[in-house]
Amino acid sequence: QRRSRSMEAVVSTQSTGVQVAAKKEETAATKTKQVHGEKNGSTREVPLQKQPRFYPTVDNKKPLNNRRTPKPTKLRSSISPGSVVILLAGVHRGKRVVVLKQLPSGLLLVSGPYKINGVPLRRVDQAYVIATSTKIDLPALPEIGDAIFKRKGKPTKNEKEMFIDNTPEEPKISPEKVALQKEVDALVVPVVKKTPMLQSYLKSRFTLTKGQYPHEMKF
Repeated sequence: QRRSRSMEAVVSTQSTGVQVAAKKEETAATKTKQVHGEKNGSTREVPLQKQPRFYPTVDNKKPLNNRRTPKPTKLRSSISPGSVVILLAGVHRGKRVVVLKQLPSGLLLVSGPYKINGVPLRRVDQAYVIATSTKIDLPALPEIGDAIFKRKGKPTKNEKEMFIDNTPEEPKISPEKVALQKEVDALVVPVVKKTPMLQSYLKSRFTLTKGQYPHEMKF
């Protein structure tokens, strides 16, 4: 019991010492200054750093500390390179496409191929596709990243150009993307044609009729 009490006393003295050191660090922002005059007191606490006389009219927002590190998007177990999926959104919704790979951004790189059903190289979120059990063995494809899908920013107009009626330019597909699409089709189309009934399967659009429920179907 004596030993435990002595240990408690040591811990209490150590904690009080830490508290005193913390208080000294807090009060280090001020200094004692001698003040003349009998009624003003002998000393006064003065801050080391003076506050500014004027304050900014607009508050500058400071970004919050973010300790989160971006993690790669986890791919669904039912989707892998070579899987045939059904698009649920976008211009080509209802069409069946082949998954080529997962891009660094987490999106899926898919293609019709373009020569079979008119779906070019596109980026699709895996939340907007239905995975099927159909799968093909893809050959070695060229290196494709997110940079090829980056669009050019719109040019800013001057005050004089704002009143001029300029017809908007039609979006043009870059020749690099066209050449890349042809290269991908040349590799994927022969594999699709080797598999029986797969070409007609990719050409057909997914639709539902009366009495059909997608949650009861086996894809």
